Amino acid sequence: MGDVLSTHLDDARRQHIAEKTGKILTEFLHFYEDQYGVALFNSMRHEIEGTGLPQAQLLWRKVPLDERIIFSGNLFQYQEDNKKWRNRFSLVPHNYGLILYENKVAYERQVPPRAVINSAGYKILTSVDQYLELVGNSLPGTTSKSSSAPILKCPTQFPLILWHPFARHYYFCMMTEAEQDKWQAVLQDCIRHCNNGIPENSKVEGPAFTDAIRMYRQSKELYGTWEMLCGNEVQILSNLVMEELGPELKAELAPRLKGKPQERQRQWIQISDAVYRMVYEQAKAHFEAVLSKLQQARPAMEAVIRTDMDQIITSKEHLASKIRAFILPKAEVCVRNHVQPYIPSILEALMVPTSQGFTEVRDVFFKEVTDMNLNVINEGGIDKLGEYMEKLSQLAYHPLKMQSCYEKMEPLRLDGLQQRFDVSSTSVFKQRAQIHMREQMDNAVYTFETLLHQELGKGPTKEELCKSIQRILERVLKKYDYDSSSVRKRFFREALLQITIPFLLKKLAPTCKSELPRFQELIFEDFARFILVENTYEEVVLQTVMKDILQAVKEAAVQRKHNLYRDSMVMHNSDPNLHLLAEGTPIDWGEQYSGGGGGSGDSGSPSPSVPEAATISEKRRRAKQVVSVVQDEEAGLPFEAGTEPLSPASLDSVTELRGLLAQDLRAESPPLAGLLNGAPVQESPQSVAIPEASSPPASPLRQFPLPGKDLEPPKPNDQETGEQVSSPGGRPPIHTTTEDSAGVQTEF
Repeated sequence: MGDVLSTHLDDARRQHIAEKTGKILTEFLHFYEDQYGVALFNSMRHEIEGTGLPQAQLLWRKVPLDERIIFSGNLFQYQEDNKKWRNRFSLVPHNYGLILYENKVAYERQVPPRAVINSAGYKILTSVDQYLELVGNSLPGTTSKSSSAPILKCPTQFPLILWHPFARHYYFCMMTEAEQDKWQAVLQDCIRHCNNGIPENSKVEGPAFTDAIRMYRQSKELYGTWEMLCGNEVQILSNLVMEELGPELKAELAPRLKGKPQERQRQWIQISDAVYRMVYEQAKAHFEAVLSKLQQARPAMEAVIRTDMDQIITSKEHLASKIRAFILPKAEVCVRNHVQPYIPSILEALMVPTSQGFTEVRDVFFKEVTDMNLNVINEGGIDKLGEYMEKLSQLAYHPLKMQSCYEKMEPLRLDGLQQRFDVSSTSVFKQRAQIHMREQMDNAVYTFETLLHQELGKGPTKEELCKSIQRILERVLKKYDYDSSSVRKRFFREALLQITIPFLLKKLAPTCKSELPRFQELIFEDFARFILVENTYEEVVLQTVMKDILQAVKEAAVQRKHNLYRDSMVMHNSDPNLHLLAEGTPIDWGEQYSGGGGGSGDSGSPSPSVPEAATISEKRRRAKQVVSVVQDEEAGLPFEAGTEPLSPASLDSVTELRGLLAQDLRAESPPLAGLLNGAPVQESPQSVAIPEASSPPASPLRQFPLPGKDLEPPKPNDQETGEQVSSPGGRPPIHTTTEDSAGVQTEF
C-alpha cells in the first residue's frame, strides 16, 4: 500500500489536491457565512412567533438511555494487510459506532479496540457479486473477466460488505443466514443513525450548513436530492469536495495504474481512501476555523436582531413582494403545467409505505405491552415488572424487533417521477421516515413508562396492575394515533417540497436567476447579513406550490386515507398533568422494581484505585444489552484466505461449528427465540455509558424547511470518517492513528 500511495500521491500531486480542496472549501464556506446570519435571524424570529403546530400528545425522553449496548457478538473480518479472515468481538454502543476488538477477552480487559467505524455514507451489500459490480463501475475499464480472480473471496455464503464511494471498504462474513440477517439489521441501524449526524437541536448551525450545501450545489447547476448529505458537517463537506475532485483524480490516475484488473481496483480503493482522509483533515480545519469566527460574532449579530427585529421583518416582506410580483406569473404557470398534476401520485407513493410502517410500529408496541401484561398475570407478577419494563424501555432501539417496521419503507418507489423531478434516490425519504418511526416508538414507550410508574405509586395488587396496564395501553395508543398522523402529514409536506422545489428552481433559473441581483438594492446595508435575495426568492417559489401541497395532504386526511386525522381534529389538554410527570427523575426499572443491588457511582479518575476499579468492573458487568449474538471465539472459518483447509481432525465442517456455537449460545445467553419473542434482556459483562441527547418529536427534513458522554468503550468521534485504530496503551485519543504497510503512523 505504501508503494502505491508514494507512487501515485507524490508531493506534487498532494499539493495539487490540497490547493483544489482549499479552493472548493473557500467557495463553500462563503455560502456558509452568508447562510449563518439568515439562519440566526430565522431561529430568533421562530422563538418569538412560534409555529402554531399541534402539541404532541406523547412525551419524549429528555434524558437518554445510557449504559446500553445495542448489539454485541463475534463476526469474521477480512484483514487487507495479510489477506486473512479473523474472528473479531464486535459491539455497537448507544451512539451506533461499530467497535471491533481482537476478542472478547481484550474487551473485558479494556484493551483498546482495533477499530471504531463511523458508518455514515456507507451502504450494506449482502453478496460479493454486488460488491464486484460496484467496484468495477467505480473504475472504468477494469471489469474483471470471469476467469480472473476477483478482488475479494468470501469463505461463506453470508457476507456483509460496507461500501463507500470514497472511503475504505469493510468486509465481514457470518456462518449462517440468520446471523447475516441480524448483523445486517444492526449495521443498517448504525448507518441510519450516523447518516443523521447533524444534531436535531442545532437551530442555527445545522440549517445554515444544509442551506449552504444546497446553494453551493445549485450554483454548480446541481439540483435535486443528494445521496451523500449524510454524516456530520465535516463528513458531508468531505463528500462535497470528493464529488468534484474524485472524477478529475480518477481520469488522471486510472491510466497509470498497473497490474491485473482486480489489482488496479484495489489500488484505486487505497488511493481514494487516502485522498478522502487528506480532504477530511483539511475540511475539518477550515470548517472549525470559520465556525469559531461566526460563533464569536454571534452575540453582536443577536443584539442587532433583537433591536431591529421589526425593521428586518418589514424589509424582508418588502423585498419578497417585489420578487413575487416579478416571478409569480412564471412560477404559477410552471406549477400548473409541470408540478400540480403529479402531486397526488407522489403523495400516494409516499403515503402507502410510510403509513404501513407507522401501523407496524403501533402493532409491535401493542404486542410487546400485551405480552408483558400476560407475563405479569401468568408468571412473575409485580416482582418481575422491573425486568419486563427494563426490556420494554429499549424497544425502539432493538434492531430486530424494529426491523419489521423499517422494512415497510423499502418498497418506496417514485416510478416515472424520479427522472422527471431529478430525484437521484429515495433513500433520503426512507431513512427520514424510519427515524420518525423510531422516535414515535420511543415516545410511546416512554409515555407508557411514565403513566405506569405513576400508577405503581398507588400500590396496586397484581389484578389491579393488569387492568391498569391495559387501560394505560389504550390511552397511549390514542395519543400515538394522533401524533402519528401529525408526524406523517408533516413528513409528507416536507418530502413533497423536497421533491418539487429543486425542480421548480431549475425550471425557472434560465429566465429568473439572472434578474435577481437587481433586487439587492432593496436591502438595507445594516440588514444584509440577515436577508438574502436568493433565500427570499426560494421562499417565494416555495409559497407558489405550498398551497397545492397543503390541499393534497388535507384531502387525504379528510378522506381518512391511511388513518390520517383532519387538521380540525385537535386533542386539547386530554392529559393536562402528563407533561409535568416527564419533568421528574428518569425511571430506573432495574433498580426500583427488580430487587437489584445498589447502583454504582461514576468514577472521574483516569487511574482508578482498587475500589474504584471494582466499581467500574461492576458497571461493565451490569450494562444492559438490547440484543446480542454470541459466537464461539475459538471457532474458525471453513477455510481462510491464504491457508490450507482445516484438517479432518479439526473443525472441518460448518455443522460442527454450529454445534459448538449452539453450546456456547446455551451457556451464555437466552435462546434466540426468547430474544425475538420478548424474553428478558440478558445482562452483559460489558458496560458502555454513552450519553446522547434525545431529540424531540417533529424534526424537519433538512433540505427544505417549511417557510416562515467514566470508562467506556471509545465512541466514534463526531469528527471522524471511517476507521480509528488505537495506539497501544491506554484509551485511544479522539484522533487516533492508522498505520500503512510502510509502518508510517498517519494522523486521522
